[in-house]
Amino acid sequence: MSRTTLRATMLGGAALFIAALAGPAFAHVTISPGDAAKGDSDVEVTFRVPDEEDTATTQVEVDFPTDHPITGILPEPTPGWTAKVENFTLPTPIKTDDGTVTQVVSKITWTGGQIPAGQYQGFHVMLGHVPDDAGQVTFKALQTYANGDVVRWIDVQQAGQPEPDHPAPVLKLTAASGGDAAPSASGAPSSSASGSPAPSVTVTTTAPASGTTAATAKSDSTARALGIAGLVVGALGLIAGGLGFTAARRKAAGESS
Repeated sequence: MSRTTLRATMLGGAALFIAALAGPAFAHVTISPGDAAKGDSDVEVTFRVPDEEDTATTQVEVDFPTDHPITGILPEPTPGWTAKVENFTLPTPIKTDDGTVTQVVSKITWTGGQIPAGQYQGFHVMLGHVPDDAGQVTFKALQTYANGDVVRWIDVQQAGQPEPDHPAPVLKLTAASGGDAAPSASGAPSSSASGSPAPSVTVTTTAPASGTTAATAKSDSTARALGIAGLVVGALGLIAGGLGFTAARRKAAGESS
């Protein structure tokens, strides 16, 4: 094999290796962190939404489960976006230490802003009270683009099966630590605690427009760029070592002859 061919082969392999590691970072709508303690309250999470098309994302909807409900939510203002929270009246109210909860969160929708092509946005929320009777909570997200395309991140991962094309964000629920008792639903930021059913409530939070991406998105992108740069340097080192080894072998073969 000639030196030129060897160099091209090693460069191509390094590029594929780096692309395989860097590519999945923008693959799906995700929730971070990906786990929380069962029955915990005031849980801060971020829904991270990547834009994978040639046009901007203009709406993000996240549907909450009603079989294992979240009793309340507070969205953090996201510059340029309006958050609308919708509640669901339970057919059977939930009994808590502080009263009876008749409504839980069913949906949150962000509109008014844009996620440019090739970028992502983090939407931060505080969950009032997560279930204590389930192993995980599955959210279903709908992403709408400026051209009208809608990507449905609603597929549920099945045990022993490959990851679906559009997996739904999942929050895994772990056992609470030994010294911490699970709090009641009374700490929920937007739940209804009354003995009689109440009408569905809509909460709207509007933040001033000051850009399209949050500060956390920038810091995460910087960290990812530094990680990829490190991989590039490592790959170039491997290439240089391989070329040096080949040159040494050629020199030794020439001397022996």
